[in-house]
Amino acid sequence: MKTHVTGSSAESVLDLSLPAVGPSRTADDTEAHVLALFDRHAPRLLHYVGTLGVSALDAEDVVQETFLALFRHLRLGRDQTQIAGWLFRVARNLALKRLRTARRRPLLAAEIDALTALAIDPGPDPEARIVEDERRQRLRAVVRALPARDRRCVLLRAEGLTYRDIAVALGLSLGSVGKSLARAMTRLMSADGG
Repeated sequence: MKTHVTGSSAESVLDLSLPAVGPSRTADDTEAHVLALFDRHAPRLLHYVGTLGVSALDAEDVVQETFLALFRHLRLGRDQTQIAGWLFRVARNLALKRLRTARRRPLLAAEIDALTALAIDPGPDPEARIVEDERRQRLRAVVRALPARDRRCVLLRAEGLTYRDIAVALGLSLGSVGKSLARAMTRLMSADGG
């Protein structure tokens, strides 16, 4: 499988033709499997990476790198259980790495994101939008005030991950995930008037 990978510099081609390892999985089988997983998980991964503070342009690169890593992972015959959790963990690690390197770059990505946000249609009802914006700000403030582990659990749960996938992605026990989400949901419901 050859794929085009775009980055902040020139476009390059990566040759991902690895020797088959594992029982009877061909490159075509692996590629089809990864593409199906991409269709299923890429939008949620893209959103999750964005919640970590990665710019929209960099988030696309992070998600693409995540699926390239998955392709390599599967071609090497490695563990295929809890793929969703594995994807979110890899995406998180790549996003954090991207954020560390982004601190050294100019603010161009943030400026592009701001312009993109201005191009989005704000919706038909300005009054309802203001009320909803205030609610979102209130809930975001609560999420930002949560302990780091609780915040990560809530963000992954918001992306639709199961408790088990969250536990795999963050390296926690199921009980810890349950307690973190219960604490966070109590605070969120309280802030939302419920």
